[in-house]
Amino acid sequence: MQMRPLGRSGLVTAPLVLGGNVFGWTADEPTSFALLDRFVAAGGNLVDTADVYSRWAPGHVGGESEAILGRWLAARGARARVLIATKGGWEMGPGEQGLSRQYLLRAVERSLIRLGTDTIDLYQTHRDDPEVAQDETLEALALLVRQGKVRAIGASNYSAPRLESALRTSAALGLPRFETLQPEYNLYARAGFEQDLATVCARDGLGVLPYFGLAAGFLTGKYRGETDLAQSPRGARVREMLTARGLRILAALDSVAAELRATPAQVALAWLMRRVTAPIASATSVAQLDELLGATRLALSDEADARLVAASAA
Repeated sequence: MQMRPLGRSGLVTAPLVLGGNVFGWTADEPTSFALLDRFVAAGGNLVDTADVYSRWAPGHVGGESEAILGRWLAARGARARVLIATKGGWEMGPGEQGLSRQYLLRAVERSLIRLGTDTIDLYQTHRDDPEVAQDETLEALALLVRQGKVRAIGASNYSAPRLESALRTSAALGLPRFETLQPEYNLYARAGFEQDLATVCARDGLGVLPYFGLAAGFLTGKYRGETDLAQSPRGARVREMLTARGLRILAALDSVAAELRATPAQVALAWLMRRVTAPIASATSVAQLDELLGATRLALSDEADARLVAASAA
């Protein structure tokens, strides 16, 4: 796979990032190990997770995904072959959230223990925290970089003004800057990134690693009506996408996929790969992952791209 830079960090990624949100949730530990094995064997190198994954599942407390990834790294002796991207700042319990210095330092230590490593390659603030001054957050992250516990930093779920402010603060104080942004962005959800964030990232040379690259599975085409929503725990998330626009997008994906002898999911990811550093996508079976990896080999023409853009217009 052709590697792509993560901002100016010196780190590089394959054009597809494996999402670890399913580890220990909809993919049990043996399945998670098999997914990681196949991803690395295929040339993938960046795995994205978060301390909060999968706190939302009954009986879970958060950290399940990181812990499974850590056990896989140890079992395979694979630490040198992969980049670990994790996130912190989301609520892990009462008083356990946010981007204060005190909490970030504590959260990173816990992530390092679960991952079984001394260094996190890319540590991302999971969401903005307007209650904490940005210089406090960035100075805490800078300390972690100096200590060797974090190699590069990134942001997730930031608005364009807040991202710009953080970049200015880093420059003014001589601190490490956010090298990546992890926004929600896909063929269905375009406006939030394209209106302002895309300009900031392009101007300042940030890597872009969008989540929900397949719109919670909607862009795979398996959800075509209300009766399809029970197929997956994610089904409820896509109900609002079953609109005239959503079905128009699926029709365009079907058309392009048929021409390229590909699948709608592969086309949707290939469309993103033309615009960003690397989309994040998760899988719950090796067969599903193989399908997603096929997107890295798909050549999408300008004409096909234009049809998808037109179909997904608001």
